[in-house]
Amino acid sequence: MTLASGGAKMMITARELKDRVIGALNDHDLEATKQCFAPDAVYVGPVGTAEGREQIGWYFEHLLEAFPDLQLTPWCKVPVCDPAVSAVSEYVMTGTHLGPFLLPGGSALKATGRRIAVRAAGMCTIENGLIISDREYYDQLELLSQLGLRVPEVVA
Repeated sequence: MTLASGGAKMMITARELKDRVIGALNDHDLEATKQCFAPDAVYVGPVGTAEGREQIGWYFEHLLEAFPDLQLTPWCKVPVCDPAVSAVSEYVMTGTHLGPFLLPGGSALKATGRRIAVRAAGMCTIENGLIISDREYYDQLELLSQLGLRVPEVVA
């Protein structure tokens, strides 16, 4: 993806592209989000791997269905060795659980109405102006406990 600037073309950096993804998600614009990813991109998150732009779009669609007021608020944009290729962000994911949320094992948690505020971090890598790899990390236990789920105690 290139940006025109007075007739000259400038390549978009990984930081700019990751910021564009965050902005599109905050606007709940799935099409704009998907267009930031290469057709064969890979997204890896705590719930699994999505391969290709359409699967990645499905993942974000599901997330926005579960949390229709979802917002990602970056609080640290970490410098990297080659900012033209990679971007690292730390952020807080907030929202209200108002739709079905897929759980490990394939079942869905019905809307609880609970608010979440989950700390997360991610790193993306770009090639030819599009994200080819995006890896996001957050504590699933933190998220699930905020949704009211509890880990069963094991009694020895």
